[in-house]
Amino acid sequence: MSRLTRRLLVAAAATALAVTVSTLTRNPADAAVTLPPAHAKFDYQIGGAYTPPAGVQVVTRDRTAAPAAGLYNICYVNAFQVQPGEQGQWDSDLLLRDAKGKLVIDEDWGEALLDFRTADKRTRIAAKVNGWIDGCATKGYKAIEPDNYDSYTRSKNLLTAGQAKAYLTLLATHAHSKSLAIGQKNTVELAGDRASIGLDFAVAEECGQYDECGDYVDAFGNNVIVIEYTDSGRRTACSQYGGTLSIVQRDVDVSVPGDSGYVRKTC
Repeated sequence: MSRLTRRLLVAAAATALAVTVSTLTRNPADAAVTLPPAHAKFDYQIGGAYTPPAGVQVVTRDRTAAPAAGLYNICYVNAFQVQPGEQGQWDSDLLLRDAKGKLVIDEDWGEALLDFRTADKRTRIAAKVNGWIDGCATKGYKAIEPDNYDSYTRSKNLLTAGQAKAYLTLLATHAHSKSLAIGQKNTVELAGDRASIGLDFAVAEECGQYDECGDYVDAFGNNVIVIEYTDSGRRTACSQYGGTLSIVQRDVDVSVPGDSGYVRKTC
């Protein structure tokens, strides 16, 4: 091998290493994380795990499920609200209550909101949720999807966007320490704050339906996963971003094949 050939090989290897490091490492304080591949075939399985359709590369599943073998797996965590039936698993003072002492509930899903108004409560809530994140890492997931970032908009003005961002920053820091990427779920109005919080990609529900996909792209580039629940939303998202983003249409209940309401369509 000539010296010129060796120099070329060394230079190529150094370039490849630099590209890898710049792609996978957000900043020197974070462990290396691998983002979901952009414009990949995607399936949203938070309502129940099943064999992914042929060609799927990225799957989101609930934290209680095992990841899909051989694919990029995102772990769904209900981080800002409480799953129905799980209120007893939380300290009572960590559940948001109104002036009359009544629980503040997300009526659409019957979920109590978590109370992250103070630094102490944010730390205590994050300790529990970070335990779930640890479980996702142990199972082999590559990323976290913390849901209900926008719960402050349903809090009867008791919670603020700033408090939500402060709490999510705790989760992002912990996820990165476990070499997990972390996504912003919805909440397009806060997409501009993604860098300060430490968010790596976006999971946008119905951005085609509500003409918001471009706002996510402005903040996250092509690292956006789009989930639509209507034919019109899917058609709009596909017509505008079908060549660059990961897009899927699912039924609202995110059911499994064989269920009467099961829907899965792509571009």
